[in-house]
Amino acid sequence: MNRLALYANQLAHHLTITDNRTGKTIEVPISTSRESDFIHATKLGALQYQGQPLRVYDPGYMNTICCTSKISYIDGDKGILEYRGIPIEELAEKSTFVEVAYLLINGELPSKSQLQEWDEKLRKHTFIHTDASQMMKSFRYDAHPMGMLISTLAAISTFHPEVNPALAGEGVYKNKDIVNKQIYRILGSLPTIASNSFRNRIGREHNMPHENMSYVENFLYMLDKLNEKEYKPHPKITRALEVLFILHAEHELNCSTAFVRHLSSSGVDIYTAIAGAAGALYGPKHGGANEAVLRMLEEIGDLKNIPQFIKDVKDRKKLLMGFGHRVYKNYDPRAKIVKQIAYQVFEITGKEPLIEIAIELEKIALSDPYFIQRKLYPNVDFYSGVIYRALGFPTDMFPVLFTIPRVAGWLAHWKEYLNDKENNIVRPRQNYVGPEKRNYVPVEQRKEFPIYLESNKSSRQKRRETATLS
Repeated sequence: MNRLALYANQLAHHLTITDNRTGKTIEVPISTSRESDFIHATKLGALQYQGQPLRVYDPGYMNTICCTSKISYIDGDKGILEYRGIPIEELAEKSTFVEVAYLLINGELPSKSQLQEWDEKLRKHTFIHTDASQMMKSFRYDAHPMGMLISTLAAISTFHPEVNPALAGEGVYKNKDIVNKQIYRILGSLPTIASNSFRNRIGREHNMPHENMSYVENFLYMLDKLNEKEYKPHPKITRALEVLFILHAEHELNCSTAFVRHLSSSGVDIYTAIAGAAGALYGPKHGGANEAVLRMLEEIGDLKNIPQFIKDVKDRKKLLMGFGHRVYKNYDPRAKIVKQIAYQVFEITGKEPLIEIAIELEKIALSDPYFIQRKLYPNVDFYSGVIYRALGFPTDMFPVLFTIPRVAGWLAHWKEYLNDKENNIVRPRQNYVGPEKRNYVPVEQRKEFPIYLESNKSSRQKRRETATLS
């Protein structure tokens, strides 16, 4: 009976697939995880037709698992987010960002002595090379802070050729000491790079890191210190930003995190990989989403305009930004925490006028069957932009504020990926629908096809084109 029960259980964990084209049947094992059941896509290659293996078509990776990870867990239907098994709510209430970064990257919460050593190593790496600082000063006065941050991260890779696999050999990251060193360098220096980009933007000199301040406090210090002998950010402001950093530190295989793994699969150095991930985060569909929320709230402008805005959303004339999520089909757990933080910030800075519009918009949307049926709930971007605005950050700093904490998650995935036995170079397949084989045609025999070749022209260029040239 036991053998029969075991056999029945094994059958229950297989997917039987019959190819009607050929009549061939295969049994594909179903693997089970906390998140979902899945099969290995390569198994489908056994179903061949006319010499071509069967593949899976999944634009945007809507239903594809590409790695095995222990870093974070999301249950989108229940609104659950955990870092290494610990609920995000507990970490936001009890932890610090430095401690959370340790947890994500190393897998466990640190002991008191481990946390002290970790914190000290990060502090020792807050300074950046003077050449890098000078390079940042050479950016145009109106350069976007995120563009400066990405460029600087990529440039710093040239400062450390001894840890670049392209120069030092593919096995350089097998050395744990070297891996840890890069983690300290990147995590430690990122607030300095970010604050420098902000100071450039407002035409002020860079501030040197403070040796006795915490990670988040030091960031605020470098942003805002002028000529005061003693300057110390408000502790409640520091804590509010710290909680935001904790909430943004990791979020499974989002676009930018997946990019870290994708780039790392080529063996590129970690600085280039992090710069590439920051580039993905720069996009308005990812790290720029909270800026889009602010623009939406500003466009609404007044509480009385919300009903018409809701109607326009239903009529597909407007987009409701900050609602819905690729993963969450319930209230984003981070959004609840951010909403609470907002009022703590307002007690110090004064209420941001847009918050009233945001609260009323959320209230109406959550009670409207149209949004309920579509499981559109506020996500973390809905309130974070309002808080950043209340804290005095310009909108072009929002993706920078997202990048600083998210680097902890990126480095955790990088470190995990280095030890993954399945870390083959990423190489998706395509669905080719272009022309079949054809011959080259000499230029004088070619047919002209209607291809648009125009581009934008400046007023100066248009003026030049009116001139007589010889």
